[in-house]
Amino acid sequence: MVPRRHARQPLGRERYNPLVLDLVLKIVGTLLLVALGVAYLRGWRRLAAAGHRPPRWRLALYTLALVTLALALLGLDAAAEARFSWHMIQHLLLVMVAAPLVLLGNPLPLVLWGLPRAVRGRLAAATLRPATSVRRALVTLSWLPVAGALYVITVWGWHLPAAYDAAAEHELVHVVEHAMLLGTALLFWWPVILPAPRLRPPSHPGLVIAYLVAATAQNTALGMALTVPDRPFYPHYVREAARLGISAVDDQALGGGFMWSMGHMYLLPILVILYALARQSERNQDDAPEASTPIDG
Repeated sequence: MVPRRHARQPLGRERYNPLVLDLVLKIVGTLLLVALGVAYLRGWRRLAAAGHRPPRWRLALYTLALVTLALALLGLDAAAEARFSWHMIQHLLLVMVAAPLVLLGNPLPLVLWGLPRAVRGRLAAATLRPATSVRRALVTLSWLPVAGALYVITVWGWHLPAAYDAAAEHELVHVVEHAMLLGTALLFWWPVILPAPRLRPPSHPGLVIAYLVAATAQNTALGMALTVPDRPFYPHYVREAARLGISAVDDQALGGGFMWSMGHMYLLPILVILYALARQSERNQDDAPEASTPIDG
């Protein structure tokens, strides 16, 4: 782990201590993750006490999601500032691991049940009633074409050199970057995993598979764009590589290789979908009436 040097600079002409800002953001992030974990656990216990015990595997996956978020957002922050490859790992943990794990935990109903009654009622009204603006926005944003486009635009946009360097050098920009990546990743995975609330009917399995194949292709393309060229794209990491005595080109190629290889994780849900279709086909065949055999006269 590379020790943090607190080299990020404040934006514009604002005057604040980067050390203090970094500490405040880490405290806020830790408290938020703890609050989300406590609310989920309280909701799980309340539903279990009421006779509606959620599956334990959801609790396990949600816990793993929070651990992944803590690792990505808090544990790897210093290394991500110094090495492009570690910054890429940070992104991949957010969009490829934490986001689907959060949704597999089915967090909304459990977190709501873990909140005080008054807060739970207001949030439930905003997210569950069909006529609310929040619900309509979620329905639109989680539609396959919209969610996929937002996700791809966000991922590619933040990997442009100017945006990537700004995130590496300015703490607040880095927070915005992570919030956008995680937010659009949650929208991307929503129509695949279908957590509560069910915002729209499930898409045809063929469309979901095409959606995931397209995501794999764009991940591969971005990984190749970072790996194949024999020149570095990011001035911040060129300076950091010189300080560390490593090759900026090799570090960028390593990060691109992570993007390239981990993009194939999109194939895992495709295999799950194909397995479910095969099982459904077997059940349909078992339930079908046997054809009558003609009797020779």
